[in-house]
Amino acid sequence: MNVVDLSLYLVTNSDGRGEDEFLGIIAKACEGGVTLVQLREKDKTGREYVDIAHKVKAITDCFSVPLIIDDRLDVAMAVGAAGVHLGQQDIPVAAARRIMGAGRVIGASAKTVKQAIDAESAGADYLGVGAIFPTTTKVVTAITPVGTLDDIAKAVKIPVVAIGGLNAGNIGTLFGSGANGVAVITAIMDSQDPKVAAAELRQAVMNNFMKR
Repeated sequence: MNVVDLSLYLVTNSDGRGEDEFLGIIAKACEGGVTLVQLREKDKTGREYVDIAHKVKAITDCFSVPLIIDDRLDVAMAVGAAGVHLGQQDIPVAAARRIMGAGRVIGASAKTVKQAIDAESAGADYLGVGAIFPTTTKVVTAITPVGTLDDIAKAVKIPVVAIGGLNAGNIGTLFGSGANGVAVITAIMDSQDPKVAAAELRQAVMNNFMKR
């Protein structure tokens, strides 16, 4: 299993932002303490995705923060990212593992215990579970109860990351859930000061469920 620090996981959202602003947010978030960045671009062409991924990776490399690419295995390989995160409709985890080899990180989304066990068996290194709370992003997802998160964490040996509507004020609801980290989008991307927001979230993670 490939090991990465999943405690504060930033999933990006470039909607409505110029490139300089977008890259600036990522840099400030890394400075503030995010431990992993997932670049998520649903609407870009392959060429556009590779271009922005190179620019984001230049930033994350400066902070020694691993970069994960959402959905696109080809983009992850093209830019030398640490790995890829795959949803239930993306290329199967087992196929991605065959292509990427043992040294790259593969994350998988799971909403049920069966999906989680299947992803682990196929070679996933970690699971993203949610949405724990309603989100404002355009990605449509059903709510996943904290109880299901806990069931998934107990059913697998790989780390589990909670995602969906999480912020410094509600992370405490994950206390004792078995989660290994928190993934956020809006709490950092839409904050007035991404560096401060990341630092506050990192502290909230350490003060709450990471103490289980």
